Amino acid sequence: MRAALIAALAALPLAFPVAAGADAIDDAIKARQAFFTLLGANTGALAAMAKGEVEYNADAAVLHAGNLGLLQGYQLLPHFPEGSSKEDRKGKTRALPEIWTDLAGFEEKFEVFQAAVAVMEVEAGKGRAELGGALQRLGGSCKGCHDDYRAKDF
Repeated sequence: MRAALIAALAALPLAFPVAAGADAIDDAIKARQAFFTLLGANTGALAAMAKGEVEYNADAAVLHAGNLGLLQGYQLLPHFPEGSSKEDRKGKTRALPEIWTDLAGFEEKFEVFQAAVAVMEVEAGKGRAELGGALQRLGGSCKGCHDDYRAKDF
């Protein structure tokens, strides 16, 4: 039931595209930032276990990896409407205009992230070493996108 609900929620942006007004663009920015905040919260918990900052707990690792799995299936692209780059909304976002000039590359980077999350879901509960290896792959996928499509500051 939970998976069906998540799938239905993920499909909503496709059924109801983001409106084109200024408030809608600001709302899209807030939505994508919330998405990345959730990614960071779950990845941070996994990283703390992998680094030994907190004791490794297989159940917690599986839970956080599962949350990442749910998030990676979310349709994020509707939250990147034209006009929502750092250049368009100074001080509100770090999204570089290259996202829109290289949308295929941006989507490809998200697919690499999705593949890394799939590995994380398999490896997270097996032990700290396996978690660490999967986390390196996941971090590399995040870095790949950040290097090309995210500014260091607002």
